[in-house]
Amino acid sequence: MAARPILGFVSLIILAGGILLQFLVILSGTTESNPENQIYFLEASNIGRIPNARNPSRWTFFAVCGVGSNGRNTNCGAVVPALPFDPPRNFGTDTNVPSQFIGTHHYYYLSRFMFAFYLIALFFAVVALFTGLLALCSRLGGYLSGLNTSIALFFQTLAAALMTAWTVQGRNAFRSGGYSAKLGVKAYAFTWTAMACYLISTVLFFYGGAVRRESSGIGRKRSNRSARSRGSFLDTESQRRVKDDYS
Repeated sequence: MAARPILGFVSLIILAGGILLQFLVILSGTTESNPENQIYFLEASNIGRIPNARNPSRWTFFAVCGVGSNGRNTNCGAVVPALPFDPPRNFGTDTNVPSQFIGTHHYYYLSRFMFAFYLIALFFAVVALFTGLLALCSRLGGYLSGLNTSIALFFQTLAAALMTAWTVQGRNAFRSGGYSAKLGVKAYAFTWTAMACYLISTVLFFYGGAVRRESSGIGRKRSNRSARSRGSFLDTESQRRVKDDYS
């Protein structure tokens, strides 16, 4: 049926868009080229009183970066897989660091689990992208792709929630310590939009897998109505012949 290939194709396009947004966020901090130099989770400024801190400092997926005169990420530190948000650890000192960050692993674990869930979501999204090719021609492919995308949706939702938690709490902690801080708009937009893409793709993949069953059911109903109509016509003709014979 034509509806299934169309649904599968639309699902693949939306899924690919979500994967692209995830890659843009994940690669932040690895290069200072555009658009990666515009993506960050949290920025803290006016922190010159903290030794070893870039002023301002931006936390990206792989590094803590400074900010150039053009407002873009620059002078990024060493690339660290699953870089934790932990200012005393990131700056190598407790001096003048807001007290909320000292003696706690709260922010460390929030950010670490966010990174892990982000990568798990990306993995299942890429798997769904390949199985999505089967969704163009089979119901099984639609259901299988829907399952993989729903798993990606689950972990991306967790990652987005954890990102929101540690960035908002971190911003508030810096502000309470007398520093300026703000959230990274693009990282937020890309992360939550990727989650929305996976949600839409999940619904479309599952619906594409169910299309044939629904249409078959409609076809059976029409066939039954046609059979009843033919039966009624034959019964009427038989009755007419009997009346003619007796008249």
